[in-house]
Amino acid sequence: MAIHRNKEWDWMDEVESRPWGMYEVLLDSDECKVKRITVAPGQKLSYQYHHKRQEQWTVIKGNLTIILDDDKVFRSPGESIRIPLGARHRAWNETDELVQFIEVQTGTYFGEDDIVRIEDDYNRN
Repeated sequence: MAIHRNKEWDWMDEVESRPWGMYEVLLDSDECKVKRITVAPGQKLSYQYHHKRQEQWTVIKGNLTIILDDDKVFRSPGESIRIPLGARHRAWNETDELVQFIEVQTGTYFGEDDIVRIEDDYNRN
């Protein structure tokens, strides 16, 4: 991982593999964290919520299915959805093509330990 620092922000070249695909951290600052998330065909992230952050997702490739507080909605390239603080949510690729979206996190804390999993296909806590 390469980290490029200045006084205002860290630009990170951080890529993390997950059972459902991968994410790349594009920006990590005190104000926000930005990720490019790739969801493999047929895979989905855990159904989860956060105590300290909200998110904005913008689809850049493929068609994304989103579960937001038990409602199923869809977004295509160029379309966005707001995930409010505390909202239960899941990204799901129901297609046979890769899906990518940009996630912008804002709030008071952006650590991976602010994920409260309600349901997870990969048996993670």
